[in-house]
Amino acid sequence: MCMENAISVKHLIKEYGEFRLDNISFQVPMGTIVGFVGENGAGKSTTIRSILGLIPIQQGEIEILGHKIDKNEQRAAWREQIGVVFDECNLPVVLKVRDVGHIMKNIFKTWKNEKFTDYLVRFDVPLNKKIKELSKGMKMKLSIAIALSHDSRLLILDEATSGLDPVVRREILDIFREFIEDEQHTVFLSSHITSDIEKIADYVMLIHKGKILFTENKDELLYNYGVVRCSKELAALIPKELIVGKEENAFETNVLVKDIGKIRESAAFEEAGQGDKSRFVLDRANIEDILLYVVKSEEKR
Repeated sequence: MCMENAISVKHLIKEYGEFRLDNISFQVPMGTIVGFVGENGAGKSTTIRSILGLIPIQQGEIEILGHKIDKNEQRAAWREQIGVVFDECNLPVVLKVRDVGHIMKNIFKTWKNEKFTDYLVRFDVPLNKKIKELSKGMKMKLSIAIALSHDSRLLILDEATSGLDPVVRREILDIFREFIEDEQHTVFLSSHITSDIEKIADYVMLIHKGKILFTENKDELLYNYGVVRCSKELAALIPKELIVGKEENAFETNVLVKDIGKIRESAAFEEAGQGDKSRFVLDRANIEDILLYVVKSEEKR
């Protein structure tokens, strides 16, 4: 089956008390890695559980790998093409690692036990330990090994790299890159570790208080967005249409702008700063900068 999007969500609404996924729509293109970012409580996990059909929704249409999500179709064969990792390992804690494969081969018809064992060795997960004896990082590596061992075409990961040391995180990120090399596999990765998103994502999607604020090409985002650090007087000369967010203190004003090229071309701003080059600094923004400034800007509205 040929398709453009691994995940397609249209007008999704889900309410939990005072929280609401507010009519969100987005696509995850096939053959890409999409990083899903937002502050705690923004709606990342609720979105993931909704698109997987794990919780009921009030409204919306969801397609995964070309199939509409139907709560009455939990055992559909195509679901084996989805590898899912949550922030907790939900396997029986008395189970030994070496026995996990025996259980999974009875759950997934496409289970590859040799591949699973290879990943356990690669991740240094001890085969003879019980799951309750594993550290959080080891449990997460076990969950990722499972997700990669049943011919998944789509990986959906909710904080999958949390609890892992930087060396192991880098190794897992490399595995995710390998996974999508043939452009027939896709990764949807929710993470609060924005540096991981910067390393591997093709697109960045930002959610805040149940609303999708943007989905952007990551390379373009990092190339175009910047932070201007200057005086309050100089900040007032920045064209308003370029300002995404602003932070002021007694010593300087920091402004997130969405096109640093236009700032450099702004004659009024450059002329005002020419007398003293130390009056402003223009840095490229990282994803954490963008997240913080955008969220603060939304909070002030």
